[in-house]
Amino acid sequence: MAEEKKPGGGMTVREAGRKGGQKVRDERGHEFYEEIGRKGGEAVRDARGHEFYEEIGHKGGQKVKELIEAGKRRAAAPPEPPPKKEE
Repeated sequence: MAEEKKPGGGMTVREAGRKGGQKVRDERGHEFYEEIGRKGGEAVRDARGHEFYEEIGHKGGQKVKELIEAGKRRAAAPPEPPPKKEE
């Protein structure tokens, strides 16, 4: 969908976004992204509070725990035989 070229346009939405992002990076530099990230984090903190960060941190930790446990179960399970080739 976003990859479709428009007649007469010459570039996709994705290409235009990439090009615009590169221009901002070249004009404003890395510090610009640090600043807007900090401002965004502060806005979320002010709107949702410290508890929000505790909650999403806990959720992230639980997901990591689940992935580690799944990996351990997979490593302990006997290997599956390769699929048979049909001739």
